[in-house]
Amino acid sequence: MVGSGAFQAWLSAAPGGSASGRPGGREGAVEVAKGPVVVVGGGVMGVAVAFHLAEAGVRDVVVVERGVLGGGSSGKPIGGVRAQFSDPVNVALGARSLRAYGEFGRRPGGDIGLRRVGYLFLLDREQDVAAFTAGVEVQARMGVRSRVVGPEEAGALCPYVRTEGLLAGVYSAGDGHARPGAVVAGYARAAAALGVSFRTGVRVTGMELDGGRVAAVRTDHGVIPCGAVVCAAGAWSAAVGDMAGVELPVRPLRRQIAFTAPLVPPPPRTPFTIDFSSTAYFHNGDGGALLIGLADPRQEEGFDTSWTDDWVELFRAVARRRMPALAGVDVVGGWAGLYEVTPDRNALIGRDPRVPNFLYATGFSGHGFLQAPAVGEVVRDLYLEREPVVDVSALSAERFRAGGGAGAGAEAARRPEIHVV
Repeated sequence: MVGSGAFQAWLSAAPGGSASGRPGGREGAVEVAKGPVVVVGGGVMGVAVAFHLAEAGVRDVVVVERGVLGGGSSGKPIGGVRAQFSDPVNVALGARSLRAYGEFGRRPGGDIGLRRVGYLFLLDREQDVAAFTAGVEVQARMGVRSRVVGPEEAGALCPYVRTEGLLAGVYSAGDGHARPGAVVAGYARAAAALGVSFRTGVRVTGMELDGGRVAAVRTDHGVIPCGAVVCAAGAWSAAVGDMAGVELPVRPLRRQIAFTAPLVPPPPRTPFTIDFSSTAYFHNGDGGALLIGLADPRQEEGFDTSWTDDWVELFRAVARRRMPALAGVDVVGGWAGLYEVTPDRNALIGRDPRVPNFLYATGFSGHGFLQAPAVGEVVRDLYLEREPVVDVSALSAERFRAGGGAGAGAEAARRPEIHVV
């Protein structure tokens, strides 16, 4: 995460940037809407959007973050990056983002600790084998080299796996994991150098509309006149949308992660491994430790981000069946963050037709970090009113309104994503 004090130090020193965010005479600057673009949310999605807007020459971009950059959900994911999805839009966003993460050291710059160790899904139900096999076919058509593997190969790829009862696995060598905090910092540094203004410790309290457009964003530190707003507020997006009269069906759901003491002997290099039916997962951490997680089915929706270890026994129960060598690992700490879930577990990306200068990128249901680079480009293109690098029209929030509103259904318009943990 980027602390506000350290952030302000390098912001003031950034070439062409300052605490006021005034650029130092960039050529090719563009201005689609009169007034700044206000990005609400300083997590990975917000800073990726800000960077891509500024890189494209948008003159005045302001990121408003109620805490410190990356201090919300973006500072707390396990950092997986993959292109293994069932929905072609998610495959495209994941694959494009993987390429961007592979080139991150050059653009925008910085070491993000990318480890391409692969992703391995373990499958022990016939319906999952069928669904993931269909997903592999979709991915292959889009250039993603994933494949179905038998139980023996799954055990060879990850030596912790017990293959008894395992039907198959799905593996993609190009996937892996990276450091979310380093990604936030890299995008933010580059955005600041391009003139983006970051207002941390500032809470959005409302929006002023004029003629069906957002004219200003109200905060607890004053009013910001604006030409456009981008909601990238993660689990808090529904409230931000309400301020502009835009319905964003996003709900908060706690997810917890733990880290182990260093294992003896040290763990081998293994793929990011997920036992899909139970949602238990793990990957290599630092210093011989493992990061482990599980989607607790007992978890109720809400904004609670306290970390407790009561769910760890659920992980141990799965481990005794599927990876017995990990059943007794010593858990020494962890953290909790929020998934921003939608009714079909697919993102909301688009421009509201009733408030046309209100754009949104939210509801990623655990996929936000891995899709952030591509979504930053997409939102840039939507703002500039040009064809996006990935067609995300199917992810418009309008899909939940077609049948009478988000609560009423519109089942045919929803796009359920299978590869959700």
